[in-house]
Amino acid sequence: MCYRLIIPVILVFSFLQLFPAKYAWGSTPETDAPSAVLMEASTGKILYQKNPHKRMAPASVTKVATLLVAIEALKSGKVDWADKVVTSEAAWEMGGSEIWLEPGEEMSFREMMIAIAVGSANDACVAVAEHIAGSEKAFVDLMNQKAKELGLKNTHFVNVHGLPAKNHYTSAYDMAVLCREAAKHPEYLKLTGIKHYYKLRGGKTKLDNTNKLLWWYDGTDGFKTGWTTEANYCLASTVKRDNLRLICCVFGVPEPGGHFNESIKLLNWGFANFAYQEVIKAGEVVGKVRVGKGTADYTGLVVPEGVGVLTRKGEKIDVKTELTIPEIINAPVAKGQKAGELKLIVNGKVQQRIPLTVQKGAPRCGFWQQMQKTLKTMAG
Repeated sequence: MCYRLIIPVILVFSFLQLFPAKYAWGSTPETDAPSAVLMEASTGKILYQKNPHKRMAPASVTKVATLLVAIEALKSGKVDWADKVVTSEAAWEMGGSEIWLEPGEEMSFREMMIAIAVGSANDACVAVAEHIAGSEKAFVDLMNQKAKELGLKNTHFVNVHGLPAKNHYTSAYDMAVLCREAAKHPEYLKLTGIKHYYKLRGGKTKLDNTNKLLWWYDGTDGFKTGWTTEANYCLASTVKRDNLRLICCVFGVPEPGGHFNESIKLLNWGFANFAYQEVIKAGEVVGKVRVGKGTADYTGLVVPEGVGVLTRKGEKIDVKTELTIPEIINAPVAKGQKAGELKLIVNGKVQQRIPLTVQKGAPRCGFWQQMQKTLKTMAG
């Protein structure tokens, strides 16, 4: 059996803020980008789109996926920041933007990742791919597998760096989804948020981030620029202000610097019109469940990711949460195990269903421990 609990706090959000008439409700921004998407990161809601599913050459924005697969390999324990990555001849032969790696040259995995995130280094991309998967092709397979897991319909990678290649494409929508996944990893944002890195090769190689929004637009901490004659100017960016994180992807802008200007237009519109109110923080305990035959009688239940509501500024909404928790779960119980559900109800309608997870694991009791617990319960 399960029981339900409606948390008796109704939150009323009122954003009574003034903003320019050109950003009034119902208006939409204009962009010269052939393809663009503006997404709110927490909910994944699309705020603006223009040809969102059109297949486009991504140039170095490809490296959003390269870095994501590499970060996931790091978090799974397959690689470590301190790993020594050895440069192959294949990495050395790469053209385009690079850090001029020599065959046999070693750098730490961390330095190689910084070279990709900050310097857009094609040679470092190949070196990292080979270190993780054995070959660039095998790593590209992992990138395409990740795209498939995320349900992306208009993405196919052929290489790890984004130099022109047949059947190498993505879309503004698909890239925004990849960026949303990337933004879940603080380590990723620390890399793409680096403006300068002047410690490579003992200070002999200096890197300046190609994403100028890091200087020009407050709150920017990702992701990646791109340019080739085929792709024109592209940018996948993310900005966080007052709990609202926006993801903006623009592709195919013909003018130099236009990818920054068009992104700023969309971001300005997004921050002028929308707000995000956090309801429950990530990891916050929202209830507890009884543990049967465990070393602990109860364990807390938490929300693994933050829960909140995206609103138009000036909009009033009623928000409440409803918990559905099992009466008992039997040990052994593992930390992170799913148990129960939280419903986010906005204006009387269920907006989200979020699985609850166990805060602390509880091993199964031994025989004598269980006997002692039973006698204690019988004794009142």
